[in-house]
Parts: sequence; C-alpha cells; structure tokens
Amino acid sequence: MRRSNLGAGKREAVAKAKYSAGVAALVLAVCTGLATPSYAQALGYVRVTFAKAGLIAGAGGGRGVLTYRGHDHSFRVSGLSLGVSVGASVMRLTGRVTGLRDVKDFSGTYDAVGGGGAWIGGLGGVQLTNGKGVVITLQGVEAGMEFAANRSTIRISLR
Repeated sequence: MRRSNLGAGKREAVAKAKYSAGVAALVLAVCTGLATPSYAQALGYVRVTFAKAGLIAGAGGGRGVLTYRGHDHSFRVSGLSLGVSVGASVMRLTGRVTGLRDVKDFSGTYDAVGGGGAWIGGLGGVQLTNGKGVVITLQGVEAGMEFAANRSTIRISLR
C-alpha cells in the first residue's frame, strides 16, 4: 500500500508548529529574564560647582544637582583633603553616578582620590565612593591657581 502525501504534510505541519511554539517560548523566556525589576540600579547624572582652598590640607564646599530616574535632586557638598594641595580654585564638574538603588543612598560620606591643576584655568577629575556602593565619577574645568593630588573625605547632603 502506498501512503498518502497528505499524512506526510500533516506530520510536517505539526513538526513546524511545535518548532515555532518552542522558539516563541524561548524568546518569551529570554525577554522576561532581561526585564529590569523596579529595585534595580539606575544610572544617575551629576552637575557640581565646588570651591576649594588649601596648603597641604584643604577644605571646600559647593552645591549640585543629581538627575536620577527623571527627577532633579539638589544637594550640598563639603569636604576636607590631605596630600599635596596648594592654592585655590572653583570647579564645575559633571559626571555619572553608578550603584544607586534609591536616591537616599546618594547622601553620605565619600572617600575620594583625585587630582588636577589650574593656572587661571585647567582640568580636574575625581572618583568618589561611599559605603553603600555608590560611585560618582566627575570631570570638568577649574578656574584659579591650584595644584592638588590628594585623598579626601567628602560629605554629600540632599536638600
């Protein structure tokens, strides 16, 4: 007896349907796994104006704005440094914030290692880290006469 091609066609259609369903299930599983839960870390952006002065030890303060999850949050910053520091300057820094799960984690005490210099104008950069895992990386321009390569403790307070 001869088999009908219709039976083979049905088997092929069933096999294709099973394959398509498997691919769709795999795509759905991957997409679901890539979804970001609401408690995940989001990237933040920071703008800061900071004035400082020092001779070996230095002090400074300023204010800035954190942009996080579409909202702007004003803050104050103050700090002390120890190392090589001579002169005075004003810095306008911008950068990004990582490791931030909630805006309240932004406030706190940060350790910093940075350096820069200005003779009328110059460039500066610093990376700040707090005990909650928040890292702020900043860079920008300085105006004044100053050279610094130091270790600092910085305090940030949301207003």
